[in-house]
Amino acid sequence: MKDISIASLRVVLPLAVLVGAGLGGYAIFQTGPEVAIASRAVELPGVRVHEVVLSDLALSVTSHGTIAPRTESQLVPEIAGQVLWVSPSFASGGFFEEGETLLRIDQYDYAQTLITAQSQLTQARLRLTQEEAEAVVARREWQELGRGAATPLTLREPQMADARAAVAAADANLDRARRDLERADIKAPYAGRVREKNVDIGQFVTVGAPVARIYAVDRAEVRLPLPDSELAFLDLPLAYRGQGARPGPNVILRSEFAGKTHEWRGRIVRTEAEIDPVSRMVHAVAEVANPYAQGLDPSRPPLAVGMFVEAEIEGRTASQVAVLPRAALRGRNQMLVVDATNRIQFRRVEVFRATNQIVVVSGGLEAGERVLVSALEAATEGMQVQVLTSDGSA
Repeated sequence: MKDISIASLRVVLPLAVLVGAGLGGYAIFQTGPEVAIASRAVELPGVRVHEVVLSDLALSVTSHGTIAPRTESQLVPEIAGQVLWVSPSFASGGFFEEGETLLRIDQYDYAQTLITAQSQLTQARLRLTQEEAEAVVARREWQELGRGAATPLTLREPQMADARAAVAAADANLDRARRDLERADIKAPYAGRVREKNVDIGQFVTVGAPVARIYAVDRAEVRLPLPDSELAFLDLPLAYRGQGARPGPNVILRSEFAGKTHEWRGRIVRTEAEIDPVSRMVHAVAEVANPYAQGLDPSRPPLAVGMFVEAEIEGRTASQVAVLPRAALRGRNQMLVVDATNRIQFRRVEVFRATNQIVVVSGGLEAGERVLVSALEAATEGMQVQVLTSDGSA
């Protein structure tokens, strides 16, 4: 009997423990707090947009070039001789005025030649006077003693013609001698500056050998290469046969000097005769008046020959276009527009002009629309995004 009770307890006790544990767990489940099941939130990609504004845009084209003189000459003597004197202005970089004597050649031989020419002219005129007097006597004698018509030789007409020719030749020699004497003073043909000096006092110069290179300072020029793609934005003064040149667009030239950027204003005056066969560029020539004037800014340097400048050429005006960051353009002519519900729409646009910084759109966008300008991978039509503000918040 006792053995049966012990066996029953071995079976009943574990069952009782299990039932108690189950009832305790159930009681805890029924009386414990309710656990809320949170749904997983979907994060929308944040993007930046640019609002479309339509307005008229004044276009410009940028180019670069080196300043060159409009007029440059080689100073060449017309007579030979030793250089006796040079002007203080006759130095590399020196300024001079029109008609100023830059150097003087020894005049002695040319002064003696002038005296000889004057003597020859006097002798030729004396001979002509004598021949004219003898012709008068010959005509009178023929009228008194002769018969029939007198020959030209009898009336000394050939002799007088020869005497007149000798006077003309002597007069020409005298004029040449005077000019040679005047040419001993080599004078500046215009107001300018000495670029290169080749002779000095004591040197012997010959006819046709350059003594200096000079250039005018009234105007400076810069040759500006322009690609074919930029010509549509400019109103260049193209030259046609039989037509006068018309004024070209304004130009602002900029160059850095002593850590500061300075400006000069000029104008496109012409385009060159041919297109560069290698680069396929058209070269426009800008002109600046009085490049060595100080101007309103005393710290501004002169627009010297050889200075490298950046040129901003005034272009045409584009009507009702949108100017957007270059990042807004996707491919050649596509942009992403974010609509009122923050969903993406693919839009084909008409690109009027594109640079490294901006893109000008002439069609395909309406004022007030928002164009996506931030990078977005795997964009799809109708994709929803959240627009970020300027401080980066949604």
